[in-house]
Amino acid sequence: GEEEIKHMKIPKLPKPRMASLRTLYDPLSVAKGRSDNNKCAANSMQERRDPLDSALVLTFPGPNSFTGEDIVELHCHGSRAVVHGVLSALSSLSSTPITTTQDGSNHPPSPPRKLSLRPADPGEFTQRAYAHGKLGLVEVEALADLIVADTSLQRKQALQQFDGRLSRLYGGWREELIKGLAHAEAVIDFGDDEALDADDDEDDGDGNDIENDGGMSIWGTIRPRITSLREAMNRHLADASRGELLRDGLRIAIVGRPNAGKSSLLNLLAGRDAAIVSSSPGTTRDVVEVMLDLGGVRCTILDTAGVREEKEEGVNEIEVEGMKRARRAAKDAHIIVGVVDATDFDRGLEAVKELIHGNDSEFEGELKNGNVIYVLNKLDLVERQGDQSMSELSDSVTFGISCQTSEGVDGFLSSLTSQALSLVSGSDDGTDSTMNPRLLTVEGTEGAVITRARHRRHVEEAADALERFEQLSGQGYMVLDMAAEELRLAASELGRITGAIDVEDVLDVLFADFCIGK
Repeated sequence: GEEEIKHMKIPKLPKPRMASLRTLYDPLSVAKGRSDNNKCAANSMQERRDPLDSALVLTFPGPNSFTGEDIVELHCHGSRAVVHGVLSALSSLSSTPITTTQDGSNHPPSPPRKLSLRPADPGEFTQRAYAHGKLGLVEVEALADLIVADTSLQRKQALQQFDGRLSRLYGGWREELIKGLAHAEAVIDFGDDEALDADDDEDDGDGNDIENDGGMSIWGTIRPRITSLREAMNRHLADASRGELLRDGLRIAIVGRPNAGKSSLLNLLAGRDAAIVSSSPGTTRDVVEVMLDLGGVRCTILDTAGVREEKEEGVNEIEVEGMKRARRAAKDAHIIVGVVDATDFDRGLEAVKELIHGNDSEFEGELKNGNVIYVLNKLDLVERQGDQSMSELSDSVTFGISCQTSEGVDGFLSSLTSQALSLVSGSDDGTDSTMNPRLLTVEGTEGAVITRARHRRHVEEAADALERFEQLSGQGYMVLDMAAEELRLAASELGRITGAIDVEDVLDVLFADFCIGK
């Protein structure tokens, strides 16, 4: 039996990229209770092996696979027994030398060898895809975002980045910089000998060639394009960080005095008892977080401790710490929901405004978020006083609700959703030139937005380098090499985003665009 196991006949693999239903066996185990008399035929051997699962098998020969390598996929059922059995069988193949023969093949058996099989490290398949050039660095980041996407808008943004539009944008910008850098290098190296303009046939309009000026005429064609590129970068950066907000999610802090109904409102929004509700003031001490999907935007709702004067009766050091955390949560929030008790309107409104405007010395001047929605709660306990109270907040977005009867909650939730969507939506993505036709655009990059702080930092550095280039490029031949260095720096910053830094690019463009020594 051991010799039969070590010399196995392997069924033919399915055709590439075509799913085939196959029975998976453990090649190194034999079913118990079977006689050892039938050892000849291969089908008898299969019958005596332990079946693991009936699964779909697909093969993807490289380089036409996700990683660029040869891949075999086993689409098994998901029970623990099946998964454990298949993984154990694969692991055993790496410890026992096996001689294999392909069914229907005339080739001699392969020499005994151990198969190199092991569990993949986290992200190893994607890492191999990147190493083989199947994915760029930005696409790898997009795939990571897609895997952890919680909402439909997060999924759409990740897919837009995964399809390469962000890489195309930065790659197009970098290509333009490399062209300019190649021209600048030509002027530096050959300016004293050759008139190296972008167009060898350029003249002064009267049919006379422009006199050789040591190569300085090169800036006449490059500088306007660099200026247009810098403006496109600045427009790309002026996006209110909506790509990062959508990827990371918004934070919405519910603030107010104790017993204003903050925890009741959180429970209504969450559809469950996420926070303890009690008539005793100061029940919420720490920040309670609940994740909600508001119109496709991932929002973390924060129920905070009630804020009141520390000298009020019943306030202790634990509640004081809770109020500090409430102020901190409000400071870091993208949207603040100020809950005011309709039965105690004046004190409730004063507490919310004090927290938002930061009269506390520790937080003074830090709460500058203008996205504030006032909620006048407990309308079921007052008669027609709500309308008068709400008139005092006519300059703010205000809703009257009752957490007890759910009156007005739908309207408030709709407004909150619209507010969240407004923070992550817009049309100024740096790639739309309809507002400014002078902006340099890259085809196929519509909707490309910055999604990570790393991207933003490198684009900012690139834009700063181009601004320095514009200043240096007007100061004559003596600073020509310094201006060229700023172009090189900008291209390097963009290359760090996509992982495509290569100094050979400059040489390739240089010799493609110019005929040196002509």
